Amino acid sequence: MGRPSVTTLLNTLFVQSQGAYLRLDHDTVRIEIDGQPVRQIPLHHLDGISVFGNVLISTALLHRCAEDGRSVTWFDTHGQFRARLNGPISGNVLLRRAQHSALDDPERTRALASQFVHGKLRNALSVLQRANREYGGGPLLEAAIREHRNALRLLPSVQTLDEIRGIEGVAATSYFAAFSELVRAGDLPFSGRTRRPPRDPVNAVLSFAYSLVTRDSIAALEGVGLDPQIGYLHALRPGRPALALDLVEELRPWLADRLCLTLINRRQLTPRNFESRPGGAVHLTEEGRREVITAYQRRKQETISHPLFKSPIPIGLVPHVQARLLARYLRDDLPLYPPFLPK
Repeated sequence: MGRPSVTTLLNTLFVQSQGAYLRLDHDTVRIEIDGQPVRQIPLHHLDGISVFGNVLISTALLHRCAEDGRSVTWFDTHGQFRARLNGPISGNVLLRRAQHSALDDPERTRALASQFVHGKLRNALSVLQRANREYGGGPLLEAAIREHRNALRLLPSVQTLDEIRGIEGVAATSYFAAFSELVRAGDLPFSGRTRRPPRDPVNAVLSFAYSLVTRDSIAALEGVGLDPQIGYLHALRPGRPALALDLVEELRPWLADRLCLTLINRRQLTPRNFESRPGGAVHLTEEGRREVITAYQRRKQETISHPLFKSPIPIGLVPHVQARLLARYLRDDLPLYPPFLPK
């Protein structure tokens, strides 16, 4: 039996060990793997239970959770949201009401947007500084580092959402101008960020990696009961997961961008993993997509230090933690939403 993946964060039990069985044992959750007990947790310590993939839950435990108003959320093995159980007493309606109210409050909207951008700037700066240490800084890389430091100084003093978006936009332009200095594979050039469609292999990997992080962010928000389409930094549009895109901003530099650079610089992706389409679009082949997904799933199983917890947590749970912190801020349980800034 491998090391059980059972984690309790922010009063939520996360179970990722395949084949685990959760059952009610008096006033506790008893977790068994291969018939052997691995953990027992008092129910009064838990506000919710989230399970991933092939994890079984006894009928008695489901009934007790429904009776107590404790949520149970199911995800597939890749983290895709599947379903959520809520009993007759649920805070989700009040949470969504608070989510809408924050959107109608310019100050709270500004505060949230500022925190999302702060997280993105800090994590992007970390990527740039790491590249500077490893490869030595060219002029574009040095300029991007200066721009991000300047943006972080300016951000606390801005008063409007448009100013926040402007600061983020200028920093992003400098970041992607320097990204070519981070790509070390000469046969996979990068000449600037292009989205719809991506026009070179590096952009193809970035866009695909961003879609994976967005999918996981949507699942995390749905799992906690938030509406992924009601965001603060990104403008609302029909069908657009604005809140998930808000959350992605702080996650993309250290998760998606670094994954892209690792796959390309280590030659795990080569020109044969890409195909050109009419009109100049470049996309990953099926084999290329499989390579990225496999690497992404491996990355999610690794652990990382979260500033709010003493012990490392699986990277795959970071979006879920941030979604729950966002919910706590919207409920006024936190004075400020804390973006994820890995140690």
